[in-house]
Amino acid sequence: MNPLTAPLEEQLSRIVPEQLGDTSFCQELGIRYPYLGGSMAKGISSVPLAIALGKTGMLGFFGAAGLPLAAVEAAVDQLLAANIPFGCNLIHSPQEPDLEAALAELYIRKGVHLVEASAFLALTLPLVRYRLHGIHRGADGSIVTPNRIIAKVSREELAEKFFSPAPEKLINSLLQQGQITAEQAELARQIPMAQDITAEADSGGHTDNRPALTLLPTIQSVAARMQQQHNYPLALRVGLGGGIGTPQSAAAAFSMGAAWIMVGSVHQACVESGTSDAVRSMLAETRQADVTMAPAADMFEMGVTVQVLKRGTMFAMRAAKLYEIYRSLDSLEAIPATEREKLEKTVFLSPLEQIWQQTRSFFQQRDPRQVERAEREPKHRMALVFRWYLGQAAHWAKDGDPKRTIDYQVWCGPAMGAFNEWVKGSPLEAPANRRAACVARNILEGAATISRANLHRFTGSSSSSQMMKPEIKEFLA
Repeated sequence: MNPLTAPLEEQLSRIVPEQLGDTSFCQELGIRYPYLGGSMAKGISSVPLAIALGKTGMLGFFGAAGLPLAAVEAAVDQLLAANIPFGCNLIHSPQEPDLEAALAELYIRKGVHLVEASAFLALTLPLVRYRLHGIHRGADGSIVTPNRIIAKVSREELAEKFFSPAPEKLINSLLQQGQITAEQAELARQIPMAQDITAEADSGGHTDNRPALTLLPTIQSVAARMQQQHNYPLALRVGLGGGIGTPQSAAAAFSMGAAWIMVGSVHQACVESGTSDAVRSMLAETRQADVTMAPAADMFEMGVTVQVLKRGTMFAMRAAKLYEIYRSLDSLEAIPATEREKLEKTVFLSPLEQIWQQTRSFFQQRDPRQVERAEREPKHRMALVFRWYLGQAAHWAKDGDPKRTIDYQVWCGPAMGAFNEWVKGSPLEAPANRRAACVARNILEGAATISRANLHRFTGSSSSSQMMKPEIKEFLA
């Protein structure tokens, strides 16, 4: 029977969480629900968070950005041992390209077959190297790519790059280095860098603050155009992330044709996340307008910003002041004496020269070229010192340092405020009760309920207003 001509009750019975997105996407990833946990840097998207989602039929990405390679390797080992679907983050690192390359090689060596590519401004050699590793023809003649990329993008031009084959220049570079064979190079020209893209709307952290209602159809249109242009034997798919923290937003995403949803900020408030109880308490008090943009530590000199919490912290204001000084002056020595004294007493809590010595020691171990450049270029030395504050602010928050609460950098989007309003008066209102699997199941079950209610409404069979706030359930394991 045609599903569209089936009795209404039969149609309604089909609207369950497992059917909300693209079932082929779920089948290929080995998950039950079209629900991904986005990566949050420095292990905030933690191993326990990824395991909790994986055991519930979803998939979580480990937040590898900003962590030492040894910490990432240890996390990968734990995730592999858990025997669940998972992925890891590969973030674009324009200031530290060697680190990006080392992370890609680690994933190849460990057999991590899924990465979330985030904050990329252009495709890089390490990313292409990861994607093409092990590419071959299967017994049926189809092209097999063991390594999958799900890219987070918010711009059409980046979506085009990821939905296209790898750039010819980078394919040739890998060929010349002996990283791929001539046959693999030819196969690479016939597949997209990423079959799947998450359209990243108004999210926490790196974001362009794009409205989901315009971003998703735009990236879907790019997918259709690139599919036609390249005539791929596989379907290009688009999911949606950024701003999703309630059943209503999830239902809206699926109704627009999102193949999956990705949730981030809300997971940071869950007990399995890798942040502190102090931050979880702050997030539980967050309202929708309690977020703002601030300079990004990893792309400070480029003027790139990230979305952070502003309620209960002065980080955004202080970070913006540092960037203003960086733009207007050429060195630490050029900072007026009164301004420098204020920075040392209220922001750094130490003399700037002392901060530089700490920063210098850090980069001597991590990337000595940064030190060499800083000693040649006073403005770069100033940037590294200011980046010390931005980087430490994230650690103070993650570790819950009580002496630095006013300087916490907490990546957060407006979805957090919407979530808090939704769960008010329910068991999920208390931070201690926010378990990732329970939160995720409630979002999905609620989205299915709203979708069924809307079908009732669209067919004129009943009013759906009473179903717009689905009951929150415990979903105990």
